[in-house]
Amino acid sequence: MDVDLEFLIKGVIIGFSIAAPVGPIGVLCIRRTLAEGRLSGFLSGLGAATADATYGMIAGFGLTSISNFLIGQQIWLRLIGGFFLCYLGIKTFKAKTLDETISSNKQGLIGNYFSTFLLTITNPMTIISFAAVFAGLGIGTLQTNYFSSLVLVTGVFFGSGLWWLTLSTLVYGLGKRFDTKGLIWVNKASGVIILIFGLITLASIWGRSFI
Repeated sequence: MDVDLEFLIKGVIIGFSIAAPVGPIGVLCIRRTLAEGRLSGFLSGLGAATADATYGMIAGFGLTSISNFLIGQQIWLRLIGGFFLCYLGIKTFKAKTLDETISSNKQGLIGNYFSTFLLTITNPMTIISFAAVFAGLGIGTLQTNYFSSLVLVTGVFFGSGLWWLTLSTLVYGLGKRFDTKGLIWVNKASGVIILIFGLITLASIWGRSFI
């Protein structure tokens, strides 16, 4: 197998695997797909995929000064991400009706994309995960072939995007069974889960301050 093709396939697998575990981004993607449509859910996931690719590029190109800086600022990053999650959780819980205007509104779709990008980029564990995986593959060292790194990162983006496309498509198909009342309960359940994730993130900062 061609080396670059092998890196592309590995990148797709890595991106898919890192995106797949259900967390606050997954809950947001599911909720937005049900309430606002498949495109809204997919773009929400694509924001996370872009952040994954950004961190993958930092790790893959051996930009240790940037990665060390981000890891060193993880308390502030967690603080921003935690409060933003709490805000989204409360906002989602209070939603009473379907966001029909948002689903067809370009500004709303862009907001969905950038909100998940922000949440993912403020999670320092993302770059730690990529650094560990890439180190195991021998990527990010001084001997790195930068074209191979670019191919790998491209694969990460497509792999992560593939997961969000799959999730939003499956959820959209199941969502046809929900009536308005059911979707309101989806909003409330999603809001509580997202809020809990936010509180856990903030609690982790409190714990680190005593270490």
